[in-house]
Amino acid sequence: MTQLESLTVYQVDVFTSERFKGNPAGVVLYADELTDHQMQNIARELNNSETVFILKPDSDDHDLRLRFFTPTMEVPLCGHATIAAHFVRARELDLTPGRFIQKTRAGILPIDIERNNDEIRVIMTQGKPLFSPVLSDKIITSIEDALGIESNDRNLKFPVKVVSTGHSKVMIALNSKTRLNSLQPDLTALKNLSKEIGCNGYFVFSLSDPEDDYLVHGRMFAPAIGIDEDPVTGNANGPVGAYLVAEGATDIDNGTFRFRAKQGEAMGRPGEVEVFVDIKGHQPHCVRISGSAVSVFKAIL
Repeated sequence: MTQLESLTVYQVDVFTSERFKGNPAGVVLYADELTDHQMQNIARELNNSETVFILKPDSDDHDLRLRFFTPTMEVPLCGHATIAAHFVRARELDLTPGRFIQKTRAGILPIDIERNNDEIRVIMTQGKPLFSPVLSDKIITSIEDALGIESNDRNLKFPVKVVSTGHSKVMIALNSKTRLNSLQPDLTALKNLSKEIGCNGYFVFSLSDPEDDYLVHGRMFAPAIGIDEDPVTGNANGPVGAYLVAEGATDIDNGTFRFRAKQGEAMGRPGEVEVFVDIKGHQPHCVRISGSAVSVFKAIL
């Protein structure tokens, strides 16, 4: 195992400008000398839903590489940890605002950093939207049972299917934010179902009344990868934007569908995600998410 004298680790709360809200992520700069085993141990020790490790590029088509670990395994992409990584880079390296190209296990993707005085905002372009067929009635019933809901709790205008913009989620629309926030799912049942459907995350959401500042309120459960519930999930709110466009929730045919989403309310860690879906011919073409962040601590490991 590689021996290191010291390593600087950051804790960043994402999709919020207020500490102890939003979604916490661990960030490790200069992680090139770490082994996979060490990265996994650090992620387990920090015990955030994800910890991101920043590495040098390995070819000339990108500026840096990112790897993401939950407490139990590596995942291809993570929205809030991506924003945390670039927030730390902007602060610690005093980066000029602009576009940077990152390589992840979900592909090579652009990132834009904006600065307004001391405020740093990161815009993440996600992967190509991909959609599964509607899940079978048997699987849907099993998901309902695991979530503790009835069919009439669901918004039946929106079918239950898997959507990905780099890391897939099952989309389950409910009729009521009250019902959403009362969920107490059977996490073992959800974990077992993940093996059957080949998807680790369940994004359960409701659509708001027009006067609400947020179109989407959501919760995300991923016990199969060590995340019982994630406070605010970039790789769920991005895909739900693509999903809403594909299911006809907007009449935009060519342009950008833009909305704000709120998550984490049921956990006492609310955060806000801004979602942009570029549309061509009524279909989602490109998904971006944007969020702010705040540093919580910097430590030497």
